[in-house]
Amino acid sequence: MAGQPGFFDLDERYAALSRTGDPLERLAAVVNFELFRADLDAALARSDRSKGGRPPMDVVMMFKVLVIQALYGLADEQTEFQIRDRLSFMRFLCLDLHGRVPDARTIWLFRELLTRAKAIDGLFARFDAHLRDRGYLAMGGQMIDASIVAAPRQRNTDAEKADLKAGRIPEDWAANPAKLRQKDRDGRWTLKRGRRKRKTDGTPMMEIATPVYGYKSHIGVDRRHRFIRTWSVTDAARHDGRELPGLLDRSNTGSSVWADTAYRSAKNEKRIARAGLVSRVHFRKPPGKPMPEPKQRANAARSRERSGVEHVFADQKHRMGLFVRSIGITRARTRIGLANIACNMRRLLFLETTTAAPA
Repeated sequence: MAGQPGFFDLDERYAALSRTGDPLERLAAVVNFELFRADLDAALARSDRSKGGRPPMDVVMMFKVLVIQALYGLADEQTEFQIRDRLSFMRFLCLDLHGRVPDARTIWLFRELLTRAKAIDGLFARFDAHLRDRGYLAMGGQMIDASIVAAPRQRNTDAEKADLKAGRIPEDWAANPAKLRQKDRDGRWTLKRGRRKRKTDGTPMMEIATPVYGYKSHIGVDRRHRFIRTWSVTDAARHDGRELPGLLDRSNTGSSVWADTAYRSAKNEKRIARAGLVSRVHFRKPPGKPMPEPKQRANAARSRERSGVEHVFADQKHRMGLFVRSIGITRARTRIGLANIACNMRRLLFLETTTAAPA
């Protein structure tokens, strides 16, 4: 009968997706998600269901849902809709048309359980160990940088801001638990420097600074393979240079450390030296004096190497739509950590499909 679905219609649609290059199918072929099962089981510590009840969603499938979220920058409600709507998502999650699809509440709860268990560090380390086992060692030195990750803006009064800076909960919030739950006390405002703009009257260019509320993602990337190897999350107002000690990767086979002038300080130079590494941090311009020409040339050469870390942030923000849709730094750390894992997966897919396997 015309219009009646056939037995092989779904297979034909999947075949058509494969012919056009389904990126999730290629990702599933490159990444064995079962390697995360032991860590997920240990973090969730689910019961043996001796008391009965509805069986829980498979932990690996739910983790793949979070990877989809990170790759496409989706909120929980959008994720539920897209899984129901897109065949490529269903195939990636190994769901059929009649399968049970996790709803937005289930997705939120699974991510919340991982957050409470502080499981993201272990999951990131698990995948990093997998990369090293496949031959993708941290090589060629490391590039360190930070980028602001926006979060929903908080509209607080001056008195509330003063209380937050002093580490106090505003009295009105403490008396209203429902309001307190919706207030982010960890994020901070900062100025994001933009591109320089030339004035219309021909006077020298001026730098545009935009106020941004949220958090800051700090990462260390290896120069050879461009994988994120170390990372941390702070409020947006924290100075970049203070995070350098925790970002140094002593397992990198190269000794050079590239970073911009925000990381240039006497303390950081000593920390790099004590770690047995060589500083390639940008030189600062002397106050009130022109930059010496040898240092200008050195900074230009260092910029060419350091630019690789900017590509990682561009991938996360523009292709993956990284944005913190949660309240508090603990949840923000989970979301940014998931984005770092997903970014490394994308990088592995690129390396496996466009270049020769590592020696």
